[in-house]
Amino acid sequence: MYLSRLTLSRKPDIAALGQLLEPEHDGRRMDAHHRLIWSAFAGNHDARRDFLWRDMGRGQFLVLSPREPRESALFEEIDTKPFEPDLRYGDRLQILLRANATRTVTDADGRKRHRDVVMEALHPVPKGQRAAVRMEVAQDAGRQWLAGQGARAGFEVDAATVSSYRVAEPRRNGPRFGIIDLQGAIKITDPEAFLSRVAQGFGRAKAFGCGLMLIRRG
Repeated sequence: MYLSRLTLSRKPDIAALGQLLEPEHDGRRMDAHHRLIWSAFAGNHDARRDFLWRDMGRGQFLVLSPREPRESALFEEIDTKPFEPDLRYGDRLQILLRANATRTVTDADGRKRHRDVVMEALHPVPKGQRAAVRMEVAQDAGRQWLAGQGARAGFEVDAATVSSYRVAEPRRNGPRFGIIDLQGAIKITDPEAFLSRVAQGFGRAKAFGCGLMLIRRG
């Protein structure tokens, strides 16, 4: 795996595309960034997305991928390094994670649906009162969701805080989904399972900048 830092080119001809590459609308910006990152992995048009990415702001992106990104006129020189953490049982890490946190349920007709954990937790609250308790509900739902992820991905949660929760609509009249920003500390219980899951990403909406867990020792 490779971890790359991509920085949007500051050249005048690229800067002139500013409103296309960096739309003001949050959802449209996610869609534009999704297409922008694809430009660094151009090739077979039938290829499936095999990378995770996160918008770091100010035209910078972090990308985790099984292949190195290609040079692109849209970006400055791409900084790429191997992603090969040496982890052991009991190691403690600080994490940042932006995710579309969902749980899968099976309806009576056998169809599987993915339910946003925060939206689901807010559902019993009267509509006029949801805004006031949204972050409180997101804190609890986010921590529970992360703990569930850890049980299947080789880590335990020592601490977790939800710094933001918002609903995005990347494409006009398309599906809307929640985005939760988590930060905290975890303990590794199965290094192999953990690194395998980091490579796959957490949650859904990975094409739109969700799912990449950033880690550091601490």
